[in-house]
Amino acid sequence: MPKIKNLQPEYFEQECTTVWSFARRGNWATHNSKYRGNWAPEVVRNLILRYSNEGDYLLDPMIGGGTTAIECKLLNRNLLALDINPNAIEITKKALEFESGFDPRIELKLNDARELAMLADESIDFVLNHPPYADIINYSEKQISQDLSNIHDLEKFCDEMEKVASELYRVLKPNKFCAILIGDTRRNKMYQPLAFMVMQRFLKVGFTLKEDIIKQQHNCKATGFWVNKSKEANFLLIMHEHLFVFQKLDNS
Repeated sequence: MPKIKNLQPEYFEQECTTVWSFARRGNWATHNSKYRGNWAPEVVRNLILRYSNEGDYLLDPMIGGGTTAIECKLLNRNLLALDINPNAIEITKKALEFESGFDPRIELKLNDARELAMLADESIDFVLNHPPYADIINYSEKQISQDLSNIHDLEKFCDEMEKVASELYRVLKPNKFCAILIGDTRRNKMYQPLAFMVMQRFLKVGFTLKEDIIKQQHNCKATGFWVNKSKEANFLLIMHEHLFVFQKLDNS
């Protein structure tokens, strides 16, 4: 197993407002930023601490670089970690090669988030989801036809995300929470509110919006180049994402 300098963050304070900003990304345990577009461990840790308890059964249907899995191992949460890309599963498996002092059950499975047949209705305590933002970053170079990051058309992307949302709603226990981090984009220099488009699909399947957290982005790739482009072409750089926290209210 790799030698780990810091198993836990040297400084961490739970967020209490609707604006989150982490200028220096955490690198404790096996966290790193090599997997392009993965979410910061500070985001995941905040969510897990606020919306779950030790021993709960969590779901991340698009595990990506493994951030959620690492934090679940550190914070003693059981987790079903899924991804349609076998590379993500392998990266996550490697990231879990450390001792935390806990022994939660963390399962890794190759699976499409639009079909969660392995899960019974109302069996999950908390869902964390950081999907691709349409095709802003392509994770499989079009080798996996069902990969959501291959979809350019935003309405089509939202149609597919609605299928994901429907399954997440089905497997989540009543009154429990589902968090999704997603950003907006531009097409032909015009702002496209992708986050709100996806939010509407989650509301459509039955979720209620608990929180809309603005997460500030830092150290975005090619920022220097795009600063010049933004001045030349008169458009603003998108430097925030939306972290929506939905609740499945018990309507019985």
